[in-house]
Formats: sequence, C-alpha cells, structure tokens
Amino acid sequence: MRARIKEKREVAKGTLLVTFDLLGQEVDFKPGQYFWVTLLDPPYEDDKGPRRHITVVTSPNERGVLGLCTRLRDTAFKRSLAELPVGTEVDVEEPKGNFLLPEETDQRYVFIAGGIGITVFRCMLRYIAEEKLDYRVTLVYSNRDRESAAFLDELIALERENPNLELVLTMTADSSWDGETRRIDAQLLRDHLGEELQSFIYLIAGPPAMVEGVVGALQGAGVPDAQLRPNRFSGY
Repeated sequence: MRARIKEKREVAKGTLLVTFDLLGQEVDFKPGQYFWVTLLDPPYEDDKGPRRHITVVTSPNERGVLGLCTRLRDTAFKRSLAELPVGTEVDVEEPKGNFLLPEETDQRYVFIAGGIGITVFRCMLRYIAEEKLDYRVTLVYSNRDRESAAFLDELIALERENPNLELVLTMTADSSWDGETRRIDAQLLRDHLGEELQSFIYLIAGPPAMVEGVVGALQGAGVPDAQLRPNRFSGY
C-alpha cells in the first residue's frame, strides 16, 4: 500500500525514528511484527535494492500509521531514508512475523534488548501500558552509552507508571554512567533476577552476535530452549 513519511526525528545518537502515514488505511498487527518498506526513486542505490523489512516500533493502537526506528549507517537504503523529506511517498506491506508478545500473562518475562533491538520491545511495552495488561516484565537494555540508548526517557517513564515493569540498564562504554556497565551474561541476570533463571521466559532482540551470546549464556545456566525466544537484528 502507498504511504507517506509523516515524521522523522532523532531518538538517540545516530538513531532515526520514521513514521509513515497510511493515507487513510489501517492495518491490524500484533506487537513484535515487522513490515516491508520500499523506497520509491531513492537518491542512493546499491545491489541490495530499495526494499527492506524492519520491526514496527509504533503500537498497534496508533491507527493509520506504521513506524520504524533504525541506526543510521553508510548504506544506500539508510542514507536515502535519512535524506528523504517529510511528505515523500513509499510503499509498505502489512506487518507479519512470529516474534510476538506472548498471550499468557501468568508467566514472568524477561525482555533482553541490545542496542536497536529495543524497537520491538518499545512496541510491546507501549501496547501493554495502553491496554493495561497484567504482564510482569523485566527489561534488560544494553547500550554503549546513554546517548545511544533510544527511547531511554520513555522507558523510564513507563517503569515509573507500571509496578509490574522493572528496567535494568547497562552502559558498557560510558565513563559517566554510574549504573550497571557489564555486558549481559548469566551473572548479570542472576544479580538482577535471582538465582532461578529457569523460572522466566526470555525474549531476546539485538545484533546477531549479542543474541547468540545471551542465548548461549542462558543455555549454559540451564534455561531450556523452550523458554528462549531470540530475534536477530541484522544490519542493512
């Protein structure tokens, strides 16, 4: 379907949020899904073409729009997206995918986000807050530094408003950060969750190497594969 760039804003250092107006159409989707975007006549091109799939960062309750958030890199698609002005038309497809907010609310969940992997959890957590759903979630969010942490203030506000949400932040290369600075491993998780790591369901999103590292650490700590739900965010 045809859409138009409605808003563009930087939400962290080198991180761009883009919202698309669906021009009167609406789509139903589940928190966690992704959608395809095709840039029409982009200013830069490469052999990968102008079409990419990206996680929906906006809530399903934001009717008539779809949003994405991406780290800006020196690729044709991202350079084009950064330069295209508000009002530019693009093609989008209805969201799909099976990395979803689980339906069961009687489980205890740990959302683990590395860098731009936070986008999928931003969608889920906004939806949980809007619908006043009874999920118990610990969000473990890792970045190099505070400036790179997209949606940080928004997440802190969500935690303040929801007693069932706990936020664990770690900044691995920020000398001015006075909180947690370790990379996410089993010991960090035990220190914040307790010794019984097997009692949680884990949703993990971020760069492939980070996701593999966390999955391996949890497997090594005895967490069954059925309780691990990884989502690898490859660059483009």
